[in-house]
Amino acid sequence: MVDYKDVFYQVSDGLTLYARDYAGPAESAPVVLCMHGLTRNSRDFARIAPTLAQTHRVIVVEQRGRGRSEYDSQIERYVPATYIGDMFELLGQLGISECATIGTSMGGLMAMGMNAINPSLFTHVVMNDIGPEVAQEGLDRIKHYVGSVSEFPDWEAASAYARRVNGTAFPNNTDAQWRQFAEQICSERDGKVVLDYDMRLSQPMQSSDGAAVPPNLWAMFDAMASKPVMLVRGEITDLLDLDCVAEMQRRHPTLVRVNVPNVGHAPMLDEPGVLDQIVAFINDR
Repeated sequence: MVDYKDVFYQVSDGLTLYARDYAGPAESAPVVLCMHGLTRNSRDFARIAPTLAQTHRVIVVEQRGRGRSEYDSQIERYVPATYIGDMFELLGQLGISECATIGTSMGGLMAMGMNAINPSLFTHVVMNDIGPEVAQEGLDRIKHYVGSVSEFPDWEAASAYARRVNGTAFPNNTDAQWRQFAEQICSERDGKVVLDYDMRLSQPMQSSDGAAVPPNLWAMFDAMASKPVMLVRGEITDLLDLDCVAEMQRRHPTLVRVNVPNVGHAPMLDEPGVLDQIVAFINDR
């Protein structure tokens, strides 16, 4: 049974983008905005959204060039600044002026940028395995695989790809979990299994790290000093070093930290106990 409604909305440059809208328990329910990572889509939040929707209206987005959102003919617009603008347009069209947010990887970077532009927007910020300093090892890994493969003959091959690229980050995944992972990142089109993003979105970040990671991130993080912030970190992540985490804690002493054992970049947020902590956090329990 579908527990969300499809939202298609047009942004100012003409593209039609997509989001899932989980109604929540009442029309007056608070809102949580869920934003995925670089090559991902709304399916990353499919397993946790129903739980979040017990207390919140849940908006799960798909950035341009991913999932059911249109691909952009101008690849130079595949950068966080554009995605942030798209989010403000979505929230404006939905009449949402205040919400919590959960941002995985790039989505967490976007949360910092959005807060810097509109400090009154977010009530709570959950950053999933990302911080103001992005470890070069992880960034290089991402740049290596993004856009390198586009399609597979069947789901078995897609599952093997998911395991090959992400096996280090999820060493305990079963065969069934790798198939589930493949179904999150791929879709079926014209009889083939394809990665569900525009292969060209890798081009801006290949030319410049700044296209993947916005500058002045510590200043943006400091702008959240008075705001409730939770940091979820995969214990074996290669994108968020412990030195960065320690500095985040120093600058934001009330930062709530959640460690996800034996998981790398980025936690799925349905690991044991993680979602319970997120729900408690965004509900001030």
